[in-house]
Order: sequence, then structure tokens, then C-alpha cells
Amino acid sequence: MGFMDKVKDFVAPVDDDDQGYEPETPKKSEVEPELASRYERPAARKAGASSLNSNTKMVLFEPRSFSEAEEVGQRLKEGRAVVVNLHKLDREYAQRTIDFLTGVVFALDGKIQKIGQNVILCSPAEIGVQGTISLGNPDDLDDEE
Repeated sequence: MGFMDKVKDFVAPVDDDDQGYEPETPKKSEVEPELASRYERPAARKAGASSLNSNTKMVLFEPRSFSEAEEVGQRLKEGRAVVVNLHKLDREYAQRTIDFLTGVVFALDGKIQKIGQNVILCSPAEIGVQGTISLGNPDDLDDEE
């Protein structure tokens, strides 16, 4: 037995009983704990969600949960403009969706603007948007005298 063999035997001794022993593989429940909330779970893809025509330049969304904001962000990354109607979301989730999309638009050097009550338009840098929409602000009305 050489010097290195003695060091190996001292550091990690091998018992005769350990030969041929393979450790048990952990069960799936031990490796991946169940996710607590629905926001931690990966979003289930809808059938046909990613099968858009290549000519499509604008996509309309009416999300019913915050988890759908990821798909809106994906469309922006693909270079498409999106109109998002937030009427179906609770106020808290609508605000979270706006915050998320603001970050996506900022990262893409795009623009986000309100085009109606609870309706926003997000566009990447490649899509130009011209014009403005008056949201009924009384200060914008001209006097008719």
C-alpha cells in the first residue's frame, strides 16, 4: 500500500459493507417542495397562445389573472404592440400588471400609455405610435362661446 493509498484510506475509508452501495435517489416530493401560491407556479400555456401569424403587429389582451402578464411581456419581446384591458382584474393585480409591463417596456426602450379607463397600450421601440387620446379631462375642453 503506497502513501497515497494510505491518505485516501484515512480521508475516506472504504468499508467492505459499503462496496456496491448506491444511495437512494430522493423522491420527487423531497426535491421539489410544493409551491405555496399560484404566483409561484409556472403559468400553464394556453393552446394556440404562441401560434400567432408572423404578420401580426398588435395583440389585444384582457387578462383575468396576474399570471397572464408574462404572455403580454413575451409578445412585447417579439416586437408586437399590445393593448391590455385591465377591467377583469382586481385593483391590486391590475397595478401589479402595470408595474410588470412598465419594467418590460423600459427594458425594451418602448413606450406605455393609458388609452382609456383601465386600458393601456404598450409598444416596443420598433413600433411607432402617433397621436394622443383625450381621457375626458375637463381642462382639455375648449370653451364654446
